[in-house]
Amino acid sequence: MSGIVMVHPSRAQLARATGMRLVLSIQAAQAERGWAEVGLTGGSMGSAVVAAAYESGITDCVDWTKVGIWWGDERYLPAGEPDRNDTQNDEAGLSLLGIPPEHIHRVQGPDESGSLEDAAAAYEAAIREHGRGAFDITLLGVGPDGHVASLFPGHPMQLADDAIALAVTDSPKPPSDRVSLSLEALRRSREVWFVVSGEDKAQAVVDGVGEAPPSKSTASQVSGTERTLWLVDPAAASGL
Repeated sequence: MSGIVMVHPSRAQLARATGMRLVLSIQAAQAERGWAEVGLTGGSMGSAVVAAAYESGITDCVDWTKVGIWWGDERYLPAGEPDRNDTQNDEAGLSLLGIPPEHIHRVQGPDESGSLEDAAAAYEAAIREHGRGAFDITLLGVGPDGHVASLFPGHPMQLADDAIALAVTDSPKPPSDRVSLSLEALRRSREVWFVVSGEDKAQAVVDGVGEAPPSKSTASQVSGTERTLWLVDPAAASGL
C-alpha cells in the first residue's frame, strides 16, 4: 500500500481537518527550516481546504511572509479568470493570509506569455530559482480517472523526463491547454497529501493506494520523500 489513509467523518470535516493540518505543517516546516514551500490544488475541495486554513483560528502561529505558494497545475487562461486554480484559491482566503505577492508563484496565462510553452518554461525557471529544492507539502486532488495535476493516465507524461513543468496540450478535461508540474517535480515534495471526496473517486483511491500501473492511475506514481497521506471522506474510502 502506498501512503497512510485517514478517513474523516464527512466532506466538511475533511476540509476543516486538512486546513488545520496545513497550517500546523507550515508551522513545523518553518520551525525546522525557517521557510515553507507549499503546492496547492484547485477544484472545490482544494479551495475548501484553503478556506478552512484561513478560518482555522490558528493562522497566527505561522509567519506568512516566509511561505512560498505554488500550484500543481494551472489552466492556461488570463489572470483573474474564474476557472483558474489561483483565482479560486484567492477567493477562498489565500489572498487574505498576508503572503507577499512575490512569494505567490502563479503560472502565466496568455495575457502574460507568448505561448503555453513559454508559460511552462517560466514556471519551471521560477521553481528552480525559488523552490528551495523541494516543496514541503503538496496537496493534490485526484480525478475519477486517477489523474493528478494535469497528468492523465494513458496520456504522454514524460515519465523519464527531468523537466519540472510541462506544457499540456491535450487535456481530456477542458480547457485542453494547461501547465502542470511533472511527476519528477511532484516526487520531490517532502509530503504529498491526496485530498479526495466523493463516491465517484472511490475506485481512483483504490487504484492510487494500491499502486496501480501508470496506464490506470497517475496518483499511484506520486509519493512524498518523507510521507504520503490519503485524506479522504467515507464515500471516497468506500472501495478500500
